[in-house]
Amino acid sequence: MTTTLYGYWRSSAAYRLRIALNLKGVAYEQVSINLKDGEQNGEDWRRIQPQGLVPVLEHDGQRLLQSPAILEWIEETWPQPALLPSSAQARCLVRGWASVIACDIHPVQNLRILKAIAGDLGQGPEGMKAWAQRWIGSGLQSLETMVAAHPRTTPFLHGDEPGLAEVYLVPQMYNARRWGADISNCPTLLAADEAARALPAFRDAEPENQPDAEV
Repeated sequence: MTTTLYGYWRSSAAYRLRIALNLKGVAYEQVSINLKDGEQNGEDWRRIQPQGLVPVLEHDGQRLLQSPAILEWIEETWPQPALLPSSAQARCLVRGWASVIACDIHPVQNLRILKAIAGDLGQGPEGMKAWAQRWIGSGLQSLETMVAAHPRTTPFLHGDEPGLAEVYLVPQMYNARRWGADISNCPTLLAADEAARALPAFRDAEPENQPDAEV
C-alpha cells in the first residue's frame, strides 16, 4: 500500500502530518501543491479538495481531508507508538491543548486569511505581520498557562515521549518564529518545542528539509 501526502513545505497542517507519520514509522511519498503560485485554486486540485486547501493524505486509493481528522485516522490505523495517553481524561486534556492551536490560533493566521488582510483589506505586508503576531502570540501565551498548570517530569507536554500535543505545537512554534511573535513568556512550550525538534521524526519533518522547500 502506498501513502501519499499532498501538501506544501510551509503548510502547518501538512507539517503536522509529516511529524505524525514519521513518529509512526510510516513511509510516504510527497506531492507538492504550490500555495505560493496559487496551484490550490486550480480546477485539478479543487476536484480533489473542494476548499482548495492542503493537506490531503491518500492511502490505498482513499483520499482523506482535514489534518485533525487525518491525525485521528493515523492514530487508529497505526496505534503504536501512541500519540495519545491511555486514559480518557488525559486524552481529553491533550486534545484540548491541540485544539487551542487547531481551532483558535491556526485558522486566523492561515495563508489565505493573511493574504486577505494584506490585499483585500488593504493592510499590506506590515498589517499581515501584525495580525499574525497578535493572534499567534496571545494564543500561545494562553496555551502556556494551560499546560504549565500540569506538573511534568520531562520537557514534553504530557508523558515521557512526544505525542499529539507536540505534533500540533512544533509547527505553530515554527510559525511564531517566522512571523516574529513574542513567545518569550512561554517557557514550557519553548522547552517542549526544543526537545521535540531534537528528535529525527521532527527534524526530518521541518519545512526546510522538504523536497519542495524554497531556501
